[in-house]
Amino acid sequence: MGKKGKEKNTKNKAKHSRLMAQKKNRVKSEKELRKERLKEIIKKRDSL
Repeated sequence: MGKKGKEKNTKNKAKHSRLMAQKKNRVKSEKELRKERLKEIIKKRDSL
């Protein structure tokens, strides 16, 4: 039989998934930024 009353732990799960999504997006954007910086450095080096 299922439980009666309020659901257990749904707030915590929602918060965790939101925080993990934020972390994933942050890491992805940092990776993109790093790629762009490297491209700029390579472009400057090749133009000399």
